[in-house]
Amino acid sequence: MKRSFYLLLAAASVVLAGCSGFGKITEKDFTVTPTPLEYVAGEVPATISANIPAKFMPKKGIVTCTPVLKWDGGQTAGASKTFQGEKVEANNTVISYKQGGTATMRVSFPYQPEMAKSTLYMQFDAKKGKKEVKIPEVKIGYGVIATAALVSEAARTSGRSIAPDGFQRIISQKQEAAVKFLINQANLRGSELNSANVKDFIAKMKEIKNDEKGLAIKNVEVSAYASPDGKYAFNEKLAEKRGEESEKYVNKQLKAQQLSTNVDTKYTAEDWDGFKELVAQSNLQDKEVVLRVLSMYQDPEQREQEIRNIATVYKELADAVLPELRRSRLTINYDVIGRSDDEIVAQFKADASKLSIEELLYAGNTIAQTDAEKEMYYQKATQLYPNDYRAYNNLGVLAMKEGNTVKAENYFRQSLEKDSNAPEPNANMSTIALIKGDFRAAELYAAKGVNAASSDDNLGNLYVAQGKYDLAAQKLGKSYNNSAALAQILAKDYSAATKTLNSIQNPDALTFYLKAIVAARQNEEAAILTNLKQSIQKDASYRTKALNDCEFYSFPNILKAI
Repeated sequence: MKRSFYLLLAAASVVLAGCSGFGKITEKDFTVTPTPLEYVAGEVPATISANIPAKFMPKKGIVTCTPVLKWDGGQTAGASKTFQGEKVEANNTVISYKQGGTATMRVSFPYQPEMAKSTLYMQFDAKKGKKEVKIPEVKIGYGVIATAALVSEAARTSGRSIAPDGFQRIISQKQEAAVKFLINQANLRGSELNSANVKDFIAKMKEIKNDEKGLAIKNVEVSAYASPDGKYAFNEKLAEKRGEESEKYVNKQLKAQQLSTNVDTKYTAEDWDGFKELVAQSNLQDKEVVLRVLSMYQDPEQREQEIRNIATVYKELADAVLPELRRSRLTINYDVIGRSDDEIVAQFKADASKLSIEELLYAGNTIAQTDAEKEMYYQKATQLYPNDYRAYNNLGVLAMKEGNTVKAENYFRQSLEKDSNAPEPNANMSTIALIKGDFRAAELYAAKGVNAASSDDNLGNLYVAQGKYDLAAQKLGKSYNNSAALAQILAKDYSAATKTLNSIQNPDALTFYLKAIVAARQNEEAAILTNLKQSIQKDASYRTKALNDCEFYSFPNILKAI
C-alpha cells in the first residue's frame, strides 16, 4: 500500500512539472562515468552526460542542475550547472524546446568513508519566467568503490624503514711508516728508525701482541722505491736492496714481539707516479711544464733528460721532491675483531654503557628475537646516546607495528629533531601522513626519505594516493606486500596482484580482503567467499567493510553467507 502511495506521489510530481511547462526528465536521460563512482586521490570524481529530451525546456524556462551524493546520515553537493530556454536573456547553456540538447558536467566530491553505500541524485531548481517550478530529483548513480583508499591500511605494514646500524664484526685497519734513504744508499739510518712514525709502527705491533682478542694481524707489506734520476738499471738494483733491508728490519721486529705473519715485499725502480703526485702538490714555479713533459714522454731516460734540460726547475726538484721518493713504506694490515653476539648480550646485562651505539643498534636490529627485546635495546640507546636519531626512529617503527600511529609519530618527530634530513624518519613520516590522509605532507616527507630502505614502498603508496596507479605498480614491482598488490589491482593487472598476494609470507586480514577483491573482479565466487571469511577471521571489522563495499555489490548471496 505504501509503495503504491509513493508511486502515485512521484507520478503527481512529474505531472506537476509537465503542467508547469517543463517536460519529463528521468534517470535514463543521464549517464554517469564511472558507475559505481570511484575514489581517486581523496576525491570522488564523476562525469555526468545529460541528454535533455525534446519538449523538456520551455522557451522561457531556466533550470539549475545540482548533483548531490547522499548516504545514511549525510550528503554533499557537487558543482551546479544552469541551462535556459531559447527566449531567456542570460548567458547559460541554451536548450532547444523542440530538439532538446546535450550537456556534460564534471563534478568531484570530497571523499568520506560513509560514501561507500550511497546514491547520486540530480536535483533541479527551476523557473518558468518568474514562477518557481518543482521538478523531482532523479537518481542517476550509486555507490563509491573506495579500494584505492585502502592505501592507508596497506601503508601500515609496507612503508616502514628501520635505521641501519654501522656495526662491523671485523674492521680492516692499517698502520703505516715511511723510512727515507740517502741518495744511492740502501742502509737504514738510526735517525729514520727513531722517527715518530716508525715508533708508532712498532707500538702497533706491541698492541697487537698484547691484545688478547680484539686485534689480529694479517700481514706486513714493504714497498721500496728509488727516485727517477740516474740510470734505470742502477735504480732497479737500488730499490730492490732497499726492499731487502726494510724486510730484514720488519722481520726482526716481528720476532721481537713474537708475532708470526707474512711479509710481502715489492720494489719500484723509478717512482714516476710518486714524482708526478709530489710535483702536482708543490709550489714549483714551472710545475706545469714538468707535468707536461711527463705526459708527453713515456721512456724513463728521455723523461729525465727533458726535465734536466729545464735548468731553472731541476735544482728545486733535486732539493724538494727527489729526496722524498727515496724511501720504503712499511704497512701493518690488521683486523679489529668486534664482540660476538653472545658477548654483546652479556655486556648489555653487565654494563650497557660499555657498548657502542652501533653495538646497541645492531643488538636491536639483528640479535633481538622479539619486539620487546628490540625495544629494550633501542630504549637503552636513546638513554646512552640521546643525540643519535636512529634508535628513536626504530622505536617508532615498533609502535607502527603495534598499530599505535600516535606513539609512532611522536618517536619519528623526536628522531627528526636529532637529524631533520635523516632518510628513515622522513620516509616513515610520509607513511604517517598517508595514514592521516595528508597527501601533501606525505609527498614532502617522501622527497626527503628517498634514500631510506622503504623508499620504493613509500613512493608507491604515494602514487596510489595520488591516483597514479601504473606508476605505483611499477615502483612497487619488486615488493611482495599489500601495497604492491593494491597498486596492481588498481592498475588492473590481476595476474600480478594474485602472484604478489600468494607470495606474502605473513598474510593479514587486508591480504585476504585484497584476494577477495581480485576474485570479485574476475567473477570467481568461491574464491570471494573463501577469502572474505579468512579476512574476517583475522579481523572482524572486515565484515562490515565487505557488506558496504561496492566491489561485492554483484554478489548478494556471498554477502549473506559471511
